[in-house]
Amino acid sequence: MPTDGEAAEDRAADTLHGLVELRARQAPQAVAVRCGDAELTYGELDARADALARHLAARGLAPGGRAAVALGRGTQVYVALLAVLKAGAAYVPLEPSAPDALLRHVLADAAPDLVVTEESHRVRLTDAGPAKIVCLDTADLAEAPSGPPEAPTGPADLACVLYTSGSTGLPTGALVEHRNLLSAYRGWREVYGLSPADRILQTSSLEFDVFTADWVRALGSGATLVVAPRNLTLDRTADLAGLPALVAAEGITVLELNARLARRLAAHLARSGEPRTGEPRAGEPLAGTPLPGVRLLTVGAEKWYLDEQLGLQRLLGDGTRVLNVYGLAEAGVDSTYFDARGTAATEDGERVSLVGRPFPGTRVYVVGPDGTPVPPGQAGEIAIAGGGLGRGYLDRADDTRHRFVRADFDPDGRVLLTGDIGRLRDDGVLEFLGRAAHVVGPVPFARKAAVVSRVAAAARAEGRLRAHPAVREAVVVELELRPGRRSLVGYAVTAPDADGADGWSLSQYLAAELPVGDAPEAVVPVPELPRTRAGKLDRAALPLPAPPKHTAAGSAKAGSRAGKGGGGKAGGGRGGTSDLPGCLVFGCAVFFSLMAWVSTDLFFPGATQLGAVPDAYHFWFELLYLCENLAFGAGVAFLFFGFPAVLRQGRSYRLSLLTYLSVVWLLASWWPQDNLYRLTDATDWPRETAMVFTFNVPLMAAALVVLVFLIRRPTDRR
Repeated sequence: MPTDGEAAEDRAADTLHGLVELRARQAPQAVAVRCGDAELTYGELDARADALARHLAARGLAPGGRAAVALGRGTQVYVALLAVLKAGAAYVPLEPSAPDALLRHVLADAAPDLVVTEESHRVRLTDAGPAKIVCLDTADLAEAPSGPPEAPTGPADLACVLYTSGSTGLPTGALVEHRNLLSAYRGWREVYGLSPADRILQTSSLEFDVFTADWVRALGSGATLVVAPRNLTLDRTADLAGLPALVAAEGITVLELNARLARRLAAHLARSGEPRTGEPRAGEPLAGTPLPGVRLLTVGAEKWYLDEQLGLQRLLGDGTRVLNVYGLAEAGVDSTYFDARGTAATEDGERVSLVGRPFPGTRVYVVGPDGTPVPPGQAGEIAIAGGGLGRGYLDRADDTRHRFVRADFDPDGRVLLTGDIGRLRDDGVLEFLGRAAHVVGPVPFARKAAVVSRVAAAARAEGRLRAHPAVREAVVVELELRPGRRSLVGYAVTAPDADGADGWSLSQYLAAELPVGDAPEAVVPVPELPRTRAGKLDRAALPLPAPPKHTAAGSAKAGSRAGKGGGGKAGGGRGGTSDLPGCLVFGCAVFFSLMAWVSTDLFFPGATQLGAVPDAYHFWFELLYLCENLAFGAGVAFLFFGFPAVLRQGRSYRLSLLTYLSVVWLLASWWPQDNLYRLTDATDWPRETAMVFTFNVPLMAAALVVLVFLIRRPTDRR
């Protein structure tokens, strides 16, 4: 734990780089960052960051500006982050191996003044955005003056723009100030007991908020940050069997994993045998334990159940403290923690996720639909307040206004509505129930209350589904399976060849275990749950359940097929027009195309006559008429079968309905429109005007609706 003198020195540092500069003055020879055989001491890190900061300032990075940092694993990325801060600017962490679409989105949205990277990434990043490129491996820093540039920076200045990792939709830039991360650091240091003796393992990717949290925790406390050679968050093939050896070789004392990696680690340790139990003597390394020397392991990023936490605590032994942490990038990364030590295994351990109490400097509330705190035991939306609360979202005033709201019950008068649902237990411990992003914003009281109730019901169903002996991992989410009606759907990763693991049997099990109305409409067995780049549940990639059958036997067969194929006909995700056979949709389009062809002379006599057209152009006009008829048939087919496909894209119901009708009009209107135009005299101005406003103006409006639909983010996103 820090002494009073150390704590006073920490408080004197009002910026992140100022805190690291303090550590460099105190212990310049101490190792700050280590990656493989490469090391940087605090003195070297600070000096290199000074030189690079002056170089960046000379290249046009001004105080108050933004610089994207896109570097691979190694020691140089921390030099770059500190250099941007020393220049008085804010950094935008950008994983250089990210997909092109993500690179383009972040660079366009953040609009950085320059990008700090390496020559190996120059081409991709130049193609992705117009910002200046500074490559560390070719930049000449030898002539840079010593000392940091003259760039006064205060605690209220922007430190970084952290792009939240979405489960649906594109990431959003959260504006985080120096004081926000300094407040979070002080809470971490007090709860985690961080000291210069610690060696903290960095396993995450640059683009995620936990990466920033790791380096702030390590370099802020004078500890050594050890960079794992492989990116365990993004590398889904990484073998966790090598993690204990890495921990032992590097003397790791603190590490953080996401819930997915924690589950994989627990499975590996369970296969490897039982650990030694009992408290070690002071200073004694934990030889013989699965992760020797690790005194603290934190798990976050996703719902993690109490039985999982207790199981990992048992596997690691009493000498390792296992915490379940919860928070958002917008509020300083981590807001609450739960320590499982001393907690006895309970019957409801597989049904509850306890995220505990607030870190020092943070306040957490559970609020009702009217925006005021609810009594203990009642479900509501989790709201966060305190020093970690950021500025809002980059260039998204509406999102900032709807989520960062005034609150008379908080001392600062401002809280973040998280979109997460939870409840405060009688003992003050926060229980996490689930995600309901569509609760946030100007939502009517009754609708908001109903959504909170449904999320609580989904949490109960998910807990029961996890309790089934054949289920290894499960989730229950709310989806709009039919227009205007949202339903609960369960997804289960089952043990191979387990009894009762088909969808119908699991649905019947939940129907018997849960109150009427709480059971999911269907349960879909899947080989694994889809994940985002951050390792979180990817809701947009969940397969839709197969259409319901009318008999129990038929349902059982459908569930069995879903278990083998990842969801039956829905296993392909959301790409189809509906759950009907494709041949039926195609047949409908062809039928109405033929109907348009044979009906043209009936409704528009003479419209397709080519007597006045030169023979050389006959083919092109006949092709035009054919395309008009095909477009009409496709429009009618989309009218019958297209609405479910539009709804699955996750936009609001009203926008989805308008887009659906717009697509129908864009396709179907060509047949009557062109035929009428061909039958109208060019000087018949009343009829010409009527047709322009009947057809052309609605076509432009329909195209605009489709454009809004394409650029609008899904309503249920993380």
